[in-house]
Amino acid sequence: MKPKETKGASGIPENRKPMKKIFYFVIASAFIIVSACRSAKKIGTAIANSKKDTAQTIVIVDNPKEDSMRFINEIFTKVEKNHIDFKNFSGKLRVNYEDKDGKSYDFTAYLQMKKDSAIWVRVEASALLGIEAFRILITPDSVKVMDKLKKEITLRSVSYLQETARMPLDFGALQDLLIGNPIYLDSNIVFYRKEANTISILSLGNIFKNYLTLNSDNYTLIHSKLDDIDVLRARTSDLTYGDYIGNFSTYRKISIAEKSKLDIEFVFKQFSFNKELNIVFSVPKNYKVK
Repeated sequence: MKPKETKGASGIPENRKPMKKIFYFVIASAFIIVSACRSAKKIGTAIANSKKDTAQTIVIVDNPKEDSMRFINEIFTKVEKNHIDFKNFSGKLRVNYEDKDGKSYDFTAYLQMKKDSAIWVRVEASALLGIEAFRILITPDSVKVMDKLKKEITLRSVSYLQETARMPLDFGALQDLLIGNPIYLDSNIVFYRKEANTISILSLGNIFKNYLTLNSDNYTLIHSKLDDIDVLRARTSDLTYGDYIGNFSTYRKISIAEKSKLDIEFVFKQFSFNKELNIVFSVPKNYKVK
């Protein structure tokens, strides 16, 4: 159930804090999933823990035979062929966010991306009847957040997102997350399992171990489970993909768990590739700069 809103004389809800918190969380949590972790433990320790977690669902290939290696290389090649490349991207999506207390919020977001250049987001709250609440522009070195309800603008370097997420961030990985490409998939595949409709692989990188489930027909993503290589930190992230149109997933669910669990769902209602974009981020003179 959504929290009750109170309105001021202007008719605009006064409890904007949850909306702003959600907005920052959506951006920050995306980076949390793709960010770097603490220094990695020894590979042997990570493999041992991987075996413990997934022993009933995977095949060990520590000493692979030639046919196993051929199959692993084939999987990796086909996954790479599904990599979505783009120049420009735009989309309209519904976002649902559930916090640690079980409270649920939803809103509409408009996303535009210029590859390796800019990520632009406009947020409308359904409770505000389509009134624009926030606008954000992320570049590889800066973050600009406009609160159109409070008439405030926040100008920061990209380290602002690091402070929000409390860890390093990666612009390119955020692009992949939003477009639906696998993140932190390493070619060092240490386990695999082939079934009738799915193929599961476990890749081990310097930052994450990634247990990936693929559709065996077209090698599109179904699920990705990311665990810190640092076994002393019990943080895990689950990414679910579905409702494909071509090789683009129009449904995503992101679950992050450490001390508490947070869930976000994205449903793309519209999307297009490589059309001309009109990214506008002009700040009115009467806005307060933070």
